[in-house]
Amino acid sequence: MSPPGPQGSPGPRLILASGSPQRRAILEQIGVSFEIRVSDAQELEQGPPHEVALENAYRKAAAVAADTDDGDPPVLGVDTLVSLGSRIYGKPRDRADAGRMLSELSGRRHLVISAVCVIDHGEPRSASAGTVVEFQALDAETVDDYLQTGEWRGRAGAYAVQGRGATLVRRIEGDYLSVVGLPVATLLELLPGLLRSARGS
Repeated sequence: MSPPGPQGSPGPRLILASGSPQRRAILEQIGVSFEIRVSDAQELEQGPPHEVALENAYRKAAAVAADTDDGDPPVLGVDTLVSLGSRIYGKPRDRADAGRMLSELSGRRHLVISAVCVIDHGEPRSASAGTVVEFQALDAETVDDYLQTGEWRGRAGAYAVQGRGATLVRRIEGDYLSVVGLPVATLLELLPGLLRSARGS
């Protein structure tokens, strides 16, 4: 169990079923207190991209919710993946795999899907957000320079848009925070009172 996010908050309003520093930073940014309980759920890697993302978000939330008590706050599971057509680009296995992904995404438009599942008192609610990202045309030197940063590790599609990966991107159409890893607007659709709770009202 991890300490809640923002200082001075009355107590956690969410349980985040993820160890992602990006998701933690986004929740802190919007002023929501939370605790972290990392999920050990087995994730799908193949199938229709939207369905895979939704199922993985549910699996993460459900694995953590199974160990919660009635008085605990809602559990939040999130899954982010990159798709090009029906092909899913998850987290690269190694540097060579990351280089392959970046080369295949070079100069093309791909879809970043972030699915959110909230389980509150045993009731799951899910939704997803899709954001179109267009890459610059990347030559071999640019790809190699980015791989040397190590930023690709643990990133769907082998890049982090909030870091050096921003230099690979030409255009974004949709929710930027969804690409980072947590679509806030989608989360608030599922938990419309979350920010009011965060303010203690």
